Amino acid sequence: MKTEARAVVIGGGVVGVSTLYHLARKGWSDVVLVERRELTSGSTWHAAGLLPLFNLSYSVSYIHKYSVGFYPKLQEETGMNVGFSRCSNIRLAQTPDRWDEYMYYKGIAETLGIEVEVLTPDQVKAIWPLCETDGLIGAIRHPDDGYIQPADLTQALAKGARDRGATIHRNTTVTGIDQRGDGRWVVTTDKGAITCDHVVSATGNFARRTGAMVGLNVPVIPVEHQFIVTEPHPAIRERHAQGLPEMGVLRDSDSAWYMREEAGGLLLGPYEAGAPACYVDGPAADSEYELFQEDLERITAHIESAIVRVPAFGEVGVKQVYNGAIAYTPDGSPIIGPAPGLKNFWLSEGHSFGVTAAGGAGWQLAEWIVEGEPSIDMMGVDPRRFGPYADEGYLIEKNEEAYANVFTPHYPEEERPAGRPLKTSPSHDRQKALGAVFGSVYGWERANWFAPSPDYQVPEEDRAYPDVIARNHLSHPQDGRIKERLRFGRSNAFAHIGAEVRNVHDNVGLLDMTAFAKCWVSGPGAEDWLNRVFANRVPARAGRIALCHVLTKQGGVRSEFTVYRRPDGFYLVSAGALETHDHDVMNKLLPEDGSVRMQPVTAQWGVLVLAGPRSRQVLQKLTRADMANEAFRWLSGRPISVGRARCHALRVNFVGELGWELHHPIEMQNYLYDTLMQAGAEFGIRPFGIRAMTSMAVEKSYRLPGRELSIEYNALESGLDRFVKLDKPGFIGKAAVEKAAAEGLRWRLVTLEVHDVDRYDPRGSEAITDGQGALIGRATSGAYGWRVGKSLALAMVRPEFAGQGTELRIKLLGQPHRATVIAESPFDPKNIALRS
Repeated sequence: MKTEARAVVIGGGVVGVSTLYHLARKGWSDVVLVERRELTSGSTWHAAGLLPLFNLSYSVSYIHKYSVGFYPKLQEETGMNVGFSRCSNIRLAQTPDRWDEYMYYKGIAETLGIEVEVLTPDQVKAIWPLCETDGLIGAIRHPDDGYIQPADLTQALAKGARDRGATIHRNTTVTGIDQRGDGRWVVTTDKGAITCDHVVSATGNFARRTGAMVGLNVPVIPVEHQFIVTEPHPAIRERHAQGLPEMGVLRDSDSAWYMREEAGGLLLGPYEAGAPACYVDGPAADSEYELFQEDLERITAHIESAIVRVPAFGEVGVKQVYNGAIAYTPDGSPIIGPAPGLKNFWLSEGHSFGVTAAGGAGWQLAEWIVEGEPSIDMMGVDPRRFGPYADEGYLIEKNEEAYANVFTPHYPEEERPAGRPLKTSPSHDRQKALGAVFGSVYGWERANWFAPSPDYQVPEEDRAYPDVIARNHLSHPQDGRIKERLRFGRSNAFAHIGAEVRNVHDNVGLLDMTAFAKCWVSGPGAEDWLNRVFANRVPARAGRIALCHVLTKQGGVRSEFTVYRRPDGFYLVSAGALETHDHDVMNKLLPEDGSVRMQPVTAQWGVLVLAGPRSRQVLQKLTRADMANEAFRWLSGRPISVGRARCHALRVNFVGELGWELHHPIEMQNYLYDTLMQAGAEFGIRPFGIRAMTSMAVEKSYRLPGRELSIEYNALESGLDRFVKLDKPGFIGKAAVEKAAAEGLRWRLVTLEVHDVDRYDPRGSEAITDGQGALIGRATSGAYGWRVGKSLALAMVRPEFAGQGTELRIKLLGQPHRATVIAESPFDPKNIALRS
């Protein structure tokens, strides 16, 4: 057995073997995979082998697209048949909401180069003659989709990896993983130890047990999934005898099942509510090729609906029922990337569609390990999108929920109820009493919008929905009341959000942003270190604020921080959803000499945002500090007393109005909230939520991490010129930014006014085309701008289309709309309100 390697991959399922293959293909021949039993003996062997391209996540869609394109090439390369049947995939739509979802997805697919066809019911019948089309609106079809034989695929990957010098040790159990003082890892097995530079955990059902070996709480718990294989059907055998093509994969999304041909019969796979989590403590030590007892009663409704849609399914006997474990995460997407808090330890776990994702996951993880960065934006699958809150009890609830909702419509503003509430700011109940309708980010409850009263609910007549299995069109009840009828267009919340925006613009509003990620950086080397890390200069004197970015070596944007300098150090604030990610990025860049200390303080400090033209009057009523513009300038901060509460008032916000963020000891929040609301009553104060903030941010063309700010876009392409100081000594990514400035940019961030919109607005990810229909970019964000009275989008387009006045097209739910490039910051472009 080898004792040295550049990387050790733990886990011999299709995901682990693909990672090994792609590392070897990148030129790392000195890589080893260890598998406790035989390859595929965990979950891969019983997978149905489907290759669905459909996904609303940019990261996941790109990964799946790569896999579907790569697998036939792997077969050619290795000479091993991977059993790929490119028979296409048809998704049926029975409801208008489902059709809206498909049309929204079609726009996303276009930006990724994924072909999607639109079918009528008659066209469905022609392709799938055994399918009854009554009640269908239509369908979409992926002609490149299909299914594959998972075990054959895994063996082909193994051969390809071995051919490039990689080593595979089967029947080898990992018993310990330790990191030495020099940063190298020692992977101890029952057959010896391997010292390596990198470790990849791709252990499927064992993910949490593997993570525990290195102190990680891996947010993965499997859920049971059943599928049924029937005996052969005469009609299918007759088709084969006639040489007719395979009918393809059929998905009745509204009935929550998939179906395909299997050995002359049919294979049915439902996704039902009530499927239990399993292997919470991991499988038994001797587990191999394991299945659970079937429970057909749990999927009775799905079987009955399948017989109605495809009567042939009920005309033959059941050959076999499989009930096996599928790994899940709380949001249903895998975790692929660096483990938080550990250098050179990587995760590729939680793959609920592992066969589809394996190729792309291995590709991007190998890029990340070998090159230091992935080549696509992986934020949607980054392990650090979760935090310590995602522990066992939470995971069981959320992962079961994620499984049950595989086929429900994925409304953009859906907020699922499982595992909530978990983390609440002190003023949560006060906001609830004022009508707050909550969402969740990073475990925190956060007000999305405010209903006109706590008793508000959606009228009964607006709750109607077709009688299908997969439906989630109503927001989860708060105190027994349904607050929102979810839609892909404007919901009943739209007008109420507009009222919040107008009040902030005309009077003053209060927003709880306690979920912000916050940390404290200090030490004798802090200023020099931050200036080496950030592209912008950190504030040179206490009381000043700067917006600073960590770039990648390729010049993309990795993280964004608001930096407030205090006499004793630097206070860094970043997106609440990215706390683990952003803090891990910074921690891994810390100097090893101890000259810089970094301390997370999110849970110690609350944040209330007071914004609007009358915000100064409210604050001045409560403090002796001089809040006048001349005394308290924009982009400055200072400690002040607000009544009895001590705060750091930062004159910044994300809405483009006069205002302050009040950062305060969290135990004082309720006093501060009450004091501000009482003092602001005479000035028209009202609470506002995240959706109103988002609308106002789009009106200011403000950038968001993971949208306008991405590793895929150079900082200059994201329009960060004023925050990138090229005259500053070397910082991460400087050379790449200089190169882009000299050679020309590939993309330009623009603001678009979208015309002829009445029931839906851009949301991000929509295709942007020129007048002839050629793809020239994609939307990154969008909203209705209540202050300017326009539907707006931010978009990345090719530079030749970025000039003001350029007429473009944006596809909203499948319909092209005219869009005009307008000047940045359509609301208050000179920042008069912010500076007043």
